[in-house]
Amino acid sequence: MSFFTPKLGIDLGTANTLVFVPGRGVVINEPAVVAISEIDKRILAVGQEAKDMIGRTPGEIVAYRPMRDGVIADYRVTQAMLRYFIRKAMGKYQLFKPEVMVSVPTGVTSTERRAVVEAAIRAGAKNAYVVKESVLAAIGAGIPIHEARGRMVVDIGAGTTDVAVISLGGIVASTSIKCAGDRLDHGIADYIKKTYNLGIGEGTAEAVKIAIGSAVPVEDEMVLVVRGRDFITGLPRSAELKTNDIVKAVSRELREMIKAIKDVLQETPPELAADIIDSGITMTGGTSQLRNFPELVLRRTGVKAQLADDAYYCVAKGSGIALDHLDTYKKAIIAKR
Repeated sequence: MSFFTPKLGIDLGTANTLVFVPGRGVVINEPAVVAISEIDKRILAVGQEAKDMIGRTPGEIVAYRPMRDGVIADYRVTQAMLRYFIRKAMGKYQLFKPEVMVSVPTGVTSTERRAVVEAAIRAGAKNAYVVKESVLAAIGAGIPIHEARGRMVVDIGAGTTDVAVISLGGIVASTSIKCAGDRLDHGIADYIKKTYNLGIGEGTAEAVKIAIGSAVPVEDEMVLVVRGRDFITGLPRSAELKTNDIVKAVSRELREMIKAIKDVLQETPPELAADIIDSGITMTGGTSQLRNFPELVLRRTGVKAQLADDAYYCVAKGSGIALDHLDTYKKAIIAKR
């Protein structure tokens, strides 16, 4: 049994961290949040427990997101967070150090890549591999990335939108922009502030997006009553929102995401572009689940788009599959230790 090396695939996101264990599936899906005491800089809670503290804590406790726009903003805190998730996923196998594969945004710099590898090793990994999110998303979505065919994957999370064309196991053209789910939430909060003089928190904005949001205007609108604080009187008040309000609220951010897709399509060699027109664009990541998003992509680019099965889990699943078949996917690994 001495040969036993557990494997963990980690989708280290801006909003959530998912841990995938080959053979067991996604074992952890928790917010990438750490609660820190201001006084002695002690880490009090990680994950769901820490997120529950946001906006509800006494002044000396700050809830902190160590990942910003998909990259490490605070190294020490990220390391503590990784350690917590690795330990939790390992459970009774604490004695064995796992092999860990971590996803990073397509536009990540070599310094940022090294920081991720170091953080994983320090957090208790035996070996750490770093692979670009788009490649893992494609593997997790079941796309045969080794074929000599162009495939386009658009992975939209909370912090980044990653667009890539993959052929023969490598990325041919790609871009990564820091405009994704979080920015949609800000857009919604701003719109409600300007239109209704109502202040709402990030959590409420996200809930509105999920409940009634859409990427294109719809005929049968859904309605939601949202509660917030009136900017003029300072007192609590509610307002009624409809789906097409939300479409207006997020249109600017969606335009930016569509532009990223168009930019990559324009850089794609003609043969591969022809393949993409045949196979369509595969959309993965939590934010790609916004209603009618594939429809918006089709209208703006003329290429059909489809949401991957289990879009939210594609990157995590891909990291698990790639770890199980390291030889097959070694071309995709951009940093390791």
